[in-house]
Amino acid sequence: MTVSRLERYQATIYLIAIAAGLAICQRWPILAPIADQALWSLLALLLTVTFLQIPLLHLREALVDRRLVILLFVGNFVLIPGIVWLLLHWLPPDAALRLGVALVLLVPCTDWFIAFCHLGGGDTARALAVTPLLLIGQGVLLPLYLWLMLDLTTLDVIAGLNIWPALLIILVPLLVAISDERWLEARPER
Repeated sequence: MTVSRLERYQATIYLIAIAAGLAICQRWPILAPIADQALWSLLALLLTVTFLQIPLLHLREALVDRRLVILLFVGNFVLIPGIVWLLLHWLPPDAALRLGVALVLLVPCTDWFIAFCHLGGGDTARALAVTPLLLIGQGVLLPLYLWLMLDLTTLDVIAGLNIWPALLIILVPLLVAISDERWLEARPER
């Protein structure tokens, strides 16, 4: 299967893998702890592959289409957070539920953004070009959004969490992708 075909069916492949994992662990619960441990490694691998598709060293090129950048920033960092803030007021006062909804909606998965852009016939190259800007914006603004939107009980839950594994799952693949991109650009052409 070629890379373009893999990218085309990426969302379907993910859904099949999730369904298979759920079915296997339901059928053989003894495998659940093994699957739980493998999940972190697989997630790191998935993020590495995703980050390798993104031109992380070419931020300047993303700024060329100012209209696109403005629309994406207004949509991702003004409109969506406003909708999330309203939605959080309708949810039950369960700290884990509110935190989960806030994280999923405030930090949309870059991989899905690119996949859906491609599936919808959008300009995937332009989407890839602005992706590093969106990643940086999400990373910088997420703590502010959580502080503004969540109540003290939910913020206390966050304060008690060990976030280092989650940060490492993002930072290590990101650093691998940046190093790989630098290495590829430094290589003499053949």
